[in-house]
Amino acid sequence: MKKILLAASLATVLSTNVQADTLLGLYLGGQIWANQSDGVFGEKNNQIDFNLDDEQQGSFYVAIEHPLPLIPNVKISSTTLDTKGKAALTSEFVFDNVTYVVGDNLNAVFDVSYVDYTLYYELFDNDLLTFDFGITARDISADVKVNSTTSALTSDISAADIAPMLYVAANVGLPFTGFNVFAEGNFLSVGDNSLYDYQAGVSYELVDNLAIDINLTLGYRTVKMELDDLDDLSSNVDFDGVFAGAVVHF
Repeated sequence: MKKILLAASLATVLSTNVQADTLLGLYLGGQIWANQSDGVFGEKNNQIDFNLDDEQQGSFYVAIEHPLPLIPNVKISSTTLDTKGKAALTSEFVFDNVTYVVGDNLNAVFDVSYVDYTLYYELFDNDLLTFDFGITARDISADVKVNSTTSALTSDISAADIAPMLYVAANVGLPFTGFNVFAEGNFLSVGDNSLYDYQAGVSYELVDNLAIDINLTLGYRTVKMELDDLDDLSSNVDFDGVFAGAVVHF
């Protein structure tokens, strides 16, 4: 009789966990990204190459998924893109109404961060294939500083905007291996503005049970920021490189 009661109690607990996960799934993810920076920035029609440094960047996200068919799932992610560079001017450069002349040696700090607010639907969701489709509102914040070590002039442009982007994500499971192949991206191309942020890689199921799933990730990520006169800031800068991270699912 005791064994029957124990088995019934265990079954009740397990069924409760399964139901809770079916009703609501919480995902927490993060990554460290070693990227290379390349490109130009400045004001419209007056941009130069500052030979931007390679940096390590961080990003993280939280996502909530549910089984309700008409209500989208929600994902919020944050990414930082901070770098710096130097340039020796061979032509005049104007930034924030400050004119730098030929021969000036410039230092630049390029600090950009953005928060993505994504609403998406799961078109497929099983152990072999998941495919998500939705829209993202990218809240961009940029602060770019330039100073001359030759003339002691300084200038600073801050810019902010919210850009709508297309969101897609896919995950393919490799049966009996614990490995998955995944890809994810946000895209926008309107006029002279072009933004994209995509990544692809592999993940490994380190922990997989009813209470918690933990996946380790390794992949390659690319971000392009081609902005045309955003609060007087124009840029055509690329960031790309290898990342490593983890995803926890409750």
